[in-house]
Amino acid sequence: MSIKKTADAEKAVREASERLRGEKVPPKPMELELKSAALLDSAEKAGEELGSLYTTIAGAEDCEVLELDVKQKIQSLDAANDNIREVYRRTRNMRDELSARWDDFKHSKRKKKLISPAPSNASIDLIESETKHFTQGLNIYKLLWICYIGSFVGVVIELLWCLLTNGYLESRAGLVWGPFNLLYGIGAMAISIALYQYRNYGKLKAFIGGFIAGSVVEYVCSWAQELMFGSRSWDYSDKPFNLNGRICLLYSVFWGLLGILWIKSLYPRMAELILKIPNKIGKPLTWIIFAFFVIDAVVSVIACFRWAQRLGGVEAANWFWSFIDSRFPNERMQRIYANMVF
Repeated sequence: MSIKKTADAEKAVREASERLRGEKVPPKPMELELKSAALLDSAEKAGEELGSLYTTIAGAEDCEVLELDVKQKIQSLDAANDNIREVYRRTRNMRDELSARWDDFKHSKRKKKLISPAPSNASIDLIESETKHFTQGLNIYKLLWICYIGSFVGVVIELLWCLLTNGYLESRAGLVWGPFNLLYGIGAMAISIALYQYRNYGKLKAFIGGFIAGSVVEYVCSWAQELMFGSRSWDYSDKPFNLNGRICLLYSVFWGLLGILWIKSLYPRMAELILKIPNKIGKPLTWIIFAFFVIDAVVSVIACFRWAQRLGGVEAANWFWSFIDSRFPNERMQRIYANMVF
């Protein structure tokens, strides 16, 4: 999909090309740089003004005469410090964003090897805006598609990891129908929500956001599972720096690293894939799949609840639970939830 260039962008590219050819078109300093230099001059003048005041204070005999003037100067300096700190914060963010956007752009233009480079987040934003795509920004439609794709891809990755580390394939699904695990989907949504505003910034913010968001999701999911079913799918009690066995420092660091990988590589690839869904069918298709996931999740909860009852020796109370027993016997549930521990 082509991206239209604005007149300002074309002018900037033309001037950059002329500089590259050696023609004399020096880059202009930003107005902010010039203003900051003027601010330094103002600080020097303020220092001189205070020097005179220091002399006056040293020779004064009555502090009440100068108290109002001194307090006003202190308040003025406090206000200046607040403004300068805010300017520093903003300019650091600007510098971080410009550097990150440039790095992402250069990375996206690298020559294709085994795996094509991820598109830059800025290019995804531009295409979404120009096409008015139904998933533009981080709306409910994009979040749901992230959940769908993340639920599937997470299971595939864990299956491959199990095969590589253990030498066999074992189910890592979280739902009774299909290779889906909502933990991965919800985790992908949470990381996307936490990191979306930092998609065009450096990696440090992505790491911190992934560390926090992933840890919170993992803890809440573990707590909710134990509350509803009295079971756990993972337990980090043997890991150092764990919190109630639900999360630990090691895997929280992994979540942070995943945050960088996610927002700089996986999210833009996923967003590029989602952009291929036509606007005409995108919204209704989203809700059809949503309905399937809701039904799948409800049936999964019912099947797990009855599984726990059967393991506790509870007989089916009526025809409904007998039907559940026939459709989701222990053997089938054990195959789906291979690591479930009650």
